[in-house]
Amino acid sequence: MSTDTSKDAAPGPPPAGTTRAAVAARFERLPLSRWHVTVRLIVGVVTFFEAFDQLLIAYALPELRDEWHLTTGDATAVLTVGSVGMLAGALLSGRLADRYGRVKVIAYCVAASGLVSLALTACTSLTPFLALRFLQGLAIGGEVPVAAAFISEITRSFKRGRFVLLYELVFPAGLTVGALAAAWVVPAAGWRVMFAIAAVPGLLAFLVQRRVPESPRWLADRGRLAEAEAVMAGIEAKVSAATGRPLPPPLRPTPEAVPEAAAQAAAPTPAERAANGIRGLFTGRYRRRTLVVGAIWFTGYFVNYGVTSWLPSIYKDEYGLGLSDALLYSTVTSVAGLLGCLLVALTVDVLGRRRIFAICLGASAALLLTLAALGARSPAQVLIWTSLSAVGFFGSNICLYLYTPELYPTRMRALGCSVGGAVNRLGVILGPILVGVVYAAGDSVAAVFVMLGAVAVIGAVVAATLAEETANRPLEEISP
Repeated sequence: MSTDTSKDAAPGPPPAGTTRAAVAARFERLPLSRWHVTVRLIVGVVTFFEAFDQLLIAYALPELRDEWHLTTGDATAVLTVGSVGMLAGALLSGRLADRYGRVKVIAYCVAASGLVSLALTACTSLTPFLALRFLQGLAIGGEVPVAAAFISEITRSFKRGRFVLLYELVFPAGLTVGALAAAWVVPAAGWRVMFAIAAVPGLLAFLVQRRVPESPRWLADRGRLAEAEAVMAGIEAKVSAATGRPLPPPLRPTPEAVPEAAAQAAAPTPAERAANGIRGLFTGRYRRRTLVVGAIWFTGYFVNYGVTSWLPSIYKDEYGLGLSDALLYSTVTSVAGLLGCLLVALTVDVLGRRRIFAICLGASAALLLTLAALGARSPAQVLIWTSLSAVGFFGSNICLYLYTPELYPTRMRALGCSVGGAVNRLGVILGPILVGVVYAAGDSVAAVFVMLGAVAVIGAVVAATLAEETANRPLEEISP
């Protein structure tokens, strides 16, 4: 498979306008066009089906328990092994993408996920099923953060938030469609048919390799300047053809336009230039950024999965609702969260990232603590207040996929996104566990919402006081 259009470029010295700064300036003058939308659509479809695959296990589990006579411990392993794989995949993929390229890693991850889905249909016992689910977790956890880094790198700073977050909506949409499809297919045709359907999107790997160019920012950063020029020139030609008019010249800041103090503050220190890999994430200005964004990742996803994973059980056990009603009430909360994601996508460039995090997590905290103060006395009360809260914590969490790539330079951007994805997995794992402990030990379900509200408060305070604003700033200015 061809990896990108730069493979066809003739060797030779690169033009003078292919430095990292020049590539950034050339991206800044590109208007939004059909080319951007096409690339976002292709990568978005890949991410959509990765989300689709992630959720299938929850709907396959009831049949697996009956077919293989699984114990409670076995069922827990089936549910969690994929998340462990995603955590490992997130950490591994970032390093690979920063070394070998974004598009290669995205394509190989989606191909691997599809092949594993096909292999899962042949499983007849628990052990190989668990091994394959771990491998699929590696692929899903690897694709999502790298795709976020790539989409950020092909987008100019003006209204970058809306463009990136409208792409990121495909992941929660994939979860929703996966739930609806599995709820219909699994009872009618069995879990194996559902995994066979999920294997088909693996063919998208060929489309990604053929139609999506490698990031010119990454190529230039790796010193592959001739390839960067070939890809950048191809993108410019497609954008010009799509808009029907010539492109404006790249904007180049003059020394007089950049105050000396600001230029010195933006320039990377020698230690920052030398540091790469995990060490680079904790060197110089990036140390604080990593700790702050990690705290927001953890608290946001702790609250998200702490709420959504336990709501069906709370409705059923605490208030005596039937299973169908409990699932319906929980679905309403998830739909409210999707609306929160859309609201954030439309406002993030106006309000800014820091305000979005502070407002969303702060509002979620206030709503969850209010529910606890009211006593969570009825299912209707829980439905209303958790749904309003979901608008906030879903909105904050989707914004992290925009914010994290902005905080790191090209040389370690994918790794930074991957570490964020790994911290996300810690929140996903620990949130439901601690909610279960509090729920089992407490006399009232209100104690659960006190804990979740307190965690959301921590995230809101960290964001409001320590997060750096990045809205409408070029990536190279934010992270030199």
